[in-house]
Amino acid sequence: MSGHIIEIPQTKGKASIWEQRLKVAAYCRISTDHEDQEQSLENQVAFYTNYVKRNPYWKLVSVYADRSSGLHTKNRPGYQQLLKDCRRKKIDLILVKSLSRFGRDAQETIRTIRRLKAMGIGVYVELGGLNTLTTPDSIIDMYAAFDQAESQERSDNIKFGIRQRMRSGKVLLNHSQFLGYTKGTDGVLRVVPEEAEIVRKIFALYLQGNGVRKIKRYLEEHGIKTVSGKSEWSTSTIDRMLSNEKYIGQILMQKTYTSDFLTGKQIRNQGDLDMYFIEDAHEAIIDKETFEKVQARKKHAAK
Repeated sequence: MSGHIIEIPQTKGKASIWEQRLKVAAYCRISTDHEDQEQSLENQVAFYTNYVKRNPYWKLVSVYADRSSGLHTKNRPGYQQLLKDCRRKKIDLILVKSLSRFGRDAQETIRTIRRLKAMGIGVYVELGGLNTLTTPDSIIDMYAAFDQAESQERSDNIKFGIRQRMRSGKVLLNHSQFLGYTKGTDGVLRVVPEEAEIVRKIFALYLQGNGVRKIKRYLEEHGIKTVSGKSEWSTSTIDRMLSNEKYIGQILMQKTYTSDFLTGKQIRNQGDLDMYFIEDAHEAIIDKETFEKVQARKKHAAK
């Protein structure tokens, strides 16, 4: 016969922080700019704002948020501001859903938590109910390692899905940063006429004997903007455009790949992985003869 079970509430660690007068912050992060993720970030910010304000003992400092991957902290202004405010002693406690929100690298996360702990600042991790000020370091280390492994698995699954799409001929492009094209409702690239004229001008200038620096100067002097609306052009961008096979309607997928999950560094694929070539994938902006002449001139200039 089973006896009646009575749950005894926890009185140390987790419970103690709810009844202390603390300056509380929260940190949220999403990895993409997709509309559904954007809504998710807004929901997280609203949740933590209300959550902190409901506690009469707590004072809300801010809910810090970033739209960025967990690779590099320098690309996360919200995270940087959070740590800066911690150093200024504006914060006593940080709420976060999981340790992976701090970043992918377990060692970097652990170092950050150690520094915060030395300043008397705790991190309350929702998934696991951990308060880093009262939880043994060995347990924190273990959770950080588990979170990194989970992030690695998600990354590997995403890569697998992308490669399966490549094998089936489905094009994966960031068309918003691709001068000359936009993406139609069917997912196929569509020519943007006014942008296509800029692309043709760049190819024409190169065949007339102008190097990328002269082309850069021409574009800027004539007030021609980049695809992102900037007045200043990058010579490396112009150089890549002149070798981009997509301008003749072809697509070569997986020209680069990420070798290290933690750094996210892109490496040129020199036969390490399969590549996928699609001809006549979309409408061309540059004819093949012009494109081949440009490649021949670039090859000669590189000698």
